[in-house]
Amino acid sequence: MKNIDTIAFDADDTLWVNQTYFDETEYRFRELLEEHLPYEKISEELLKIEVDNMSIYGFGVKAFTLSMVEAALKISNYTIEPKVIQQIVDLGKEILLKPIELLDGVNEVLKMLSGRYRLVVVTKGDLLDQERKLRASGLEHFFHHIEIMSDKQRNDYCKLFKNLDCKPENFLMIGNSLKSDIVPVLELEGHAAYVPFHSTWAHEKLEDKVIHPNLLRIEKITEILPYLIQ
Repeated sequence: MKNIDTIAFDADDTLWVNQTYFDETEYRFRELLEEHLPYEKISEELLKIEVDNMSIYGFGVKAFTLSMVEAALKISNYTIEPKVIQQIVDLGKEILLKPIELLDGVNEVLKMLSGRYRLVVVTKGDLLDQERKLRASGLEHFFHHIEIMSDKQRNDYCKLFKNLDCKPENFLMIGNSLKSDIVPVLELEGHAAYVPFHSTWAHEKLEDKVIHPNLLRIEKITEILPYLIQ
């Protein structure tokens, strides 16, 4: 990694906890609808609706909440009570109001790399919510640039490289999603470090094994330091 000059960090579940809150909310959502459908079937229906809605709503809590409402209507055959719809909306609001919980080692890594590299955040989701989380995290001052994408695909990273005036061979992406953070960057011959989180949204899971000379797999974010600081 001697040629790296720009390091990008995914935000959710790389810098701070995120998917855990969605998992907890989905569990409570299933409880609200358990009289209509078995638990596992509720999750299947919700995921299908989320995926179908991505091109319209994008990613994030608001999209998730709207998809929960739609799923509740369909699962109940449009018999669900208005008060339950309100409970579902409130579940979404609760996620938006969660405090920011930084993952272990994040502060240490950013302090060590700051000044040595150009640091950026590359995340996707709802613009307002991601900006709120970044401000609340206390990490904003570490970053040269913040990029909140509508999606993280190959073309999105091409645009990012152009905006940053950065060549792929000088770029390192650190993230927890092979599908969104790792594979698109490797396809462009950039560098990537995969740091798994204990929970992954079903849509972000990648069944194929990823093998690439520019891919580094680490168990926690602090393990990146020996590769970047000699």
